[in-house]
Amino acid sequence: MTDFLMILLWIVSVLIIGAVLMQPSKNNDAMSSFTGGASDLFSESKSRGFESFIQRVTIILGILFFAIALVLMWISQH
Repeated sequence: MTDFLMILLWIVSVLIIGAVLMQPSKNNDAMSSFTGGASDLFSESKSRGFESFIQRVTIILGILFFAIALVLMWISQH
């Protein structure tokens, strides 16, 4: 059982890394100094499409990661 959960934890970990790397960047770059920060106008808008999907996947994978880690910790204590 613990071997299966450890393998599942590794798979979820790799998927979390991939999901985080696929999220679009939201940092301010040097171009914002030339545009006067016009991109800040739309920075509070809701994410849609692929961005929303990736955010949900990341949240679900994070919850799975912590749940599996807690189960593994409980199994190792008993």
